[in-house]
Amino acid sequence: MSDQSEKQPELSKLKLGCKTVLVTGGAGFIGSHLIILLAVRYPLWRIINIDSLDYCSSLKNLKCLENTRTYKFIQGDICDKYFINHLFSTENIDIVFHCAAQSHVENSFLYPSEFMHVNAEGTSVLLQAAFEAGVEKFIYMSTDEVYGDSLDKEFDELSPKRPTNPYSTSKAAAENIVISYWEKHKFPIIITRSSNVYGPRQYHEKVIPKFLLLLQQDQKCTIQGTGLQSRHFLYIEDVTEALLILMERGALGEIYNIGANFEIPIIQLARELVKVVKNASNDQLDDWLQFIKDRPVSDLRYPMMSDKMHRLGWKPKVSWKDGIRRTIKWYEENTSYWSMVTEKKQHSHLLTENHHLLHDAKTKDTFAQSTLSTK
Repeated sequence: MSDQSEKQPELSKLKLGCKTVLVTGGAGFIGSHLIILLAVRYPLWRIINIDSLDYCSSLKNLKCLENTRTYKFIQGDICDKYFINHLFSTENIDIVFHCAAQSHVENSFLYPSEFMHVNAEGTSVLLQAAFEAGVEKFIYMSTDEVYGDSLDKEFDELSPKRPTNPYSTSKAAAENIVISYWEKHKFPIIITRSSNVYGPRQYHEKVIPKFLLLLQQDQKCTIQGTGLQSRHFLYIEDVTEALLILMERGALGEIYNIGANFEIPIIQLARELVKVVKNASNDQLDDWLQFIKDRPVSDLRYPMMSDKMHRLGWKPKVSWKDGIRRTIKWYEENTSYWSMVTEKKQHSHLLTENHHLLHDAKTKDTFAQSTLSTK
């Protein structure tokens, strides 16, 4: 993957005219914000949203577009080859933003096969259909977690991938599949690796809405391990803006870090939220913290360099102070937005998915054994 291709605008300029854009996982947090920005920025373009409507997605995220003629929602699974092939053969799709993924790291330790199935195999199904349909640009959303952690060295796009959990491993595997289509076919792909994203409408399994929900219910923020692990946080508007810049002028075949310039230890994040939500004094902050067992593997930090994005004219615009203020305000005004999908329901969904995977594997194994026995 050469860094030189970003200097070749003929590879990356978006052709003029109306487009049909497919967003996978468009009812989720990032996907829904991306669709709304696309609709505002390109009002004549067709936007197709496919989403399986998993526990962490909702069509309420796109209520403002439900009567828009240029927007279309189709419920479906990116792992369903027949559904995906039919979609590409009938919808004349020009651009793909592949946002759909299983992304909750803690669940990935419990259900690693499901994460690999959705994140890697689903990407493979989508890529093959997009390639056969001659799509103009395929943008894959990956994660900073594929690098593994680092205490001091900042990662650039050429840094080796060293994923440390099943989620990041599945995303790294998907990246390899995406890159292979560029290397073998020069299929026009772009890969993004983003810092942690936050903002309104994010489901409460992620750390910021999780802490806000707990505090709204007068419960303590649950801190895994020591809480000294730190994260870079990027406001949702900055991420969607970066994605549109890459759609318009990102170099094909390249990887782009979309990194935040704000970093905070999780324990300090919790204290900041307690101070605002509970109006607590400094000596009361730790009364709202509860330390719990850490993950099997917990990376300390993911520092990234985003020089390639900066050269395209992108830098984060929303400060942490402004972004977290807007986020807290939204959750205060929308306390019942997520109709309390319980952890039990969430896990039940994943157990069902794994049951199907196990059933399919047993069926294939039984078939293989019966074939061998007849030989």
